[in-house]
Amino acid sequence: MKKYALLSLICCQFLVASLDTNKEAMKFLVFGGKTGWIGQMIMEDLSKKGYACESADSRLENRESILQEIESKKPTHIINAAGVTGNPNVDWCETNKQATIRSNIIGALNLADVAFLKKIHMTNFGTGCIYEYNQEHSLRSGIGFTEEDAPNFAGSFYSSTKIMLDKLLMDYPNVLNLRLRMPISSDLSPRNFITKITKYPKVINVPNSMTVLDEMIPLAIELAALGEVGNYNFTNPGVISHNEILELYKEFVDPDFTWSNFTIEEQDKILKARRSNNELDVSKLREKFPQIKEIQDSLIEVFQKIRAKKNHPS
Repeated sequence: MKKYALLSLICCQFLVASLDTNKEAMKFLVFGGKTGWIGQMIMEDLSKKGYACESADSRLENRESILQEIESKKPTHIINAAGVTGNPNVDWCETNKQATIRSNIIGALNLADVAFLKKIHMTNFGTGCIYEYNQEHSLRSGIGFTEEDAPNFAGSFYSSTKIMLDKLLMDYPNVLNLRLRMPISSDLSPRNFITKITKYPKVINVPNSMTVLDEMIPLAIELAALGEVGNYNFTNPGVISHNEILELYKEFVDPDFTWSNFTIEEQDKILKARRSNNELDVSKLREKFPQIKEIQDSLIEVFQKIRAKKNHPS
């Protein structure tokens, strides 16, 4: 075990050293970097690491504008953290299908295609909400969906568009597609999964794969800088339930916090679209980054940061 840990550390140090030598030759253009929750985090981390980066002005739907901006700014790497998830949630997509298609399929493909023609690497922040537990990947079995498994969840229009995009992007050899799920961070943004479930009158209690952005955004940038392509399940290893997260929230943030549960069937009755619940296999990602923390351990660090900010606001 100690030998494995030492080897992992040496590999990580070599990786960082290699990236450092190439930074001056790289420039990132981030779509969603101006106002997007994840896009702004990406911009912050790129700047912190010393990469040249700019936020894109173009809208994904406007191909000519994308082309002009890329020709003007001359990026070596493009990151797409734009698109629609719906406001206040993905139910919005059920009644705004054309706008959802325009952004989540046409727009993302515009960007991938222009990047391909210009020989530029593109990283797309996608979703793993394209699977649901089934007989082969049952609840609490520890058997997650791999990148090779065909999507089996189209219970929402949002997920349907992401399944289409997920498949089409793999026809572009310049694209890295990162499948996030239920993103979490220490900033308690309204988009943060922690924030969302603390505001709901009732929550389901199902174990799910989730992405801790504090830990994973830096890894996304490393993968992009290395020129990795293809699909990657992009969540922390393991699963965690809604109740486990709320127990941590109660322990670290608000000792008086209470909540109520209801079943998935009861939840479905009040929603326009069903929600995906699944576990993703992250073996492929762990081969690159064996140091990734299990979801429970990573979440404890997040809540420690949240408590520290609460006790010592800047």
